[in-house]
Amino acid sequence: MDASDAYGMPDAEPTGAGVSPPSGLLDVLNVAAVVLDAKGRIALWSPQAEQLFGWTAQEALGRPAAKLLAAKEHVGLVLELFARVMGGAGDWAGAFPVRHKDGSSRLVEFRNMRLLDEHGDMYALGIATDRTRLRGLERDLALSARLVAQSPIGLAVLDTDLRYVLVNPTLERINGLPAADHIGRSVREALSFLDDAAAVESAMRQVLATGTPLVEQFTAGHTHGDRHHEHAWSVSYYRLEDAAGQVLGLATSVVDVTQSHRAAKEIARSRRRLALIADATVRIGTTLDLDLTARELADVVVPELADIAAVDILDSVLAGRPSLKSSDHEPAVFRALAVAAAFPSEAVRAADPPGDIARYEADRLVTRSVTTGHPVLVAHVKAHDISRIARDEEAGAMLARAGLRSYLAVPLIARGEVLGALDLKRTRNPLPFDEDDIILAGELAARAAVCIDNARWFRNAHHTALALQHHLLPHHPPDTPGLEVAYRYRPAAATSEIGGDWFDAIPRADGTTVLVVGDVMGSGINAAAGMGQLRTATRTLAELGLDPAQVLRQLDLATATLEETIATCVYAVHDPHRGECRIAVAGHLPPVLIPAGQAPRLLELPTGTPLGVGGVPFESTTVPMEPGDRLVLYTDGLVEVRDQPIDSRLAVLLALLAEADDSLEETCDRLLDSLRRADDHDDVALVIARAKSVPSTPGSE
Repeated sequence: MDASDAYGMPDAEPTGAGVSPPSGLLDVLNVAAVVLDAKGRIALWSPQAEQLFGWTAQEALGRPAAKLLAAKEHVGLVLELFARVMGGAGDWAGAFPVRHKDGSSRLVEFRNMRLLDEHGDMYALGIATDRTRLRGLERDLALSARLVAQSPIGLAVLDTDLRYVLVNPTLERINGLPAADHIGRSVREALSFLDDAAAVESAMRQVLATGTPLVEQFTAGHTHGDRHHEHAWSVSYYRLEDAAGQVLGLATSVVDVTQSHRAAKEIARSRRRLALIADATVRIGTTLDLDLTARELADVVVPELADIAAVDILDSVLAGRPSLKSSDHEPAVFRALAVAAAFPSEAVRAADPPGDIARYEADRLVTRSVTTGHPVLVAHVKAHDISRIARDEEAGAMLARAGLRSYLAVPLIARGEVLGALDLKRTRNPLPFDEDDIILAGELAARAAVCIDNARWFRNAHHTALALQHHLLPHHPPDTPGLEVAYRYRPAAATSEIGGDWFDAIPRADGTTVLVVGDVMGSGINAAAGMGQLRTATRTLAELGLDPAQVLRQLDLATATLEETIATCVYAVHDPHRGECRIAVAGHLPPVLIPAGQAPRLLELPTGTPLGVGGVPFESTTVPMEPGDRLVLYTDGLVEVRDQPIDSRLAVLLALLAEADDSLEETCDRLLDSLRRADDHDDVALVIARAKSVPSTPGSE
């Protein structure tokens, strides 16, 4: 809808043969149209398309749209979407980055649909507009539609005769008149109680004639509903025009500014505080990293609330012990997490450096705050107060030289437990902390404390998962007949993603050796626990001498009994006397075999299904493995990345193995260093085994 629709105003008078001047949204959006034939070549190209994409019709017609308008990395996706539309899968709508003729990339909003002509030939119609322009217009329309009805500011729209056509509920309350008593009336008629109604109408006519807004015009008088008290308003006037510049009328906004000076200060202060809380909501708790969460809290409160802020957590809380109580009369031991300052100061040096352990005696104010669970305020710091604020005499001397003016300690409380304290100081800010500051700091501390508590619990769970995983995985290669084995485990770089990868090398009594690598899907302590259960089951089954396919079948049944657990696995049995390896795979990446003196190759094995899925039989394959041959088993974390196809990564793996020297240990390290990235989000298990000669035994032939 256009501006006249948005305000309920009549359309402009038609001109000529019933044609109105352009004023619709399509003109504002400058919508481009492009038609593609069934092969994806540009058949029709509108002038607006040239404006949007930069290519003239002569340059665009007949060329494949995907290659002309899409970056190389997006061509495949464009062709896929085109095929879907042309295949009758339905229309496609959305935003897509498009390459402009000048080489730049811009986000464009598309609507794509299939067309049929009278001969049954199919075409694709794409209409497009600049995403930024579209979003801007949508915001403007949302503002015009909702602001009028929901705004706390009085709003009205008048036509070109300066008669009311719309009044919002707030202006009804300000004027003390219902909307029905405004609509259709002039300002002098509706607001006859105003002493300066004529001046108001004169100002409106000036804006209507010139188009220059008048902003924050002060006016005073009585309202229809309250003739005994004078009210004051700040009024602004704006001329309304459509896209073609045709005048539609006038908009006015009215704000009650009675007792303006005091109210303005209070509103401004409230807005700053609300903005600070909103900022804290966005900026605090962006990760589950305990130290980062504390730094986010300190950064939010400086400089708006304090010149210097410190966030400290009780060491007992980190250790899992109960918090202090006011009856304990014991010192508080903190671990400093973060310090932020608006400017360099000795008061910063007086704060505990992040990572340090600091002891505050029972008479210190921060100790009182965490033991009582209440804020402690010293609005005006005197010389004798500093000894109760500082950790020791040296820190106190630095605070005195820094000119500490005001101090506030607020406990960090989450789920009923005191975790630590937010320590706030003002040195240059002359205003003392007050009750409003206590409320604001308490609100920020409460929000941050939950995030800090989440980070603390996550850290504990993370450490538990790491410890469990470390305990369950093998630590030293076993002495395996006929095999030299090297292996590595590397956890995910992201602290939030402890995985369920595992590996094992199990020598058996008959001289054979079981090699196994698996990956429990998911992360965290559940994945680590599931890994431990499957590893234990694998070791037990290995001793039974079953065929690899039978072992995977039993593991599949065992996995199905574990709640919400799915895993991939490769299970291999090396027989040095036969010079072979029996291998079965359950949805896992294929092993790499490197015959002595030959190039490495991926083994072509039946992939099977992951453990826990069930219903699909597993198959064993016999692979020759003579002395000197090497077998590489690994989990997907070694080769899978988000921005490269798996085939390319496997090719890199084979190339690295082709260059590998004789040292299995060095080969493990080289693969991890070359294939892993600093920000990888998956863990890795890697096993490399090399067959070696064993003495012949009777019956081995």
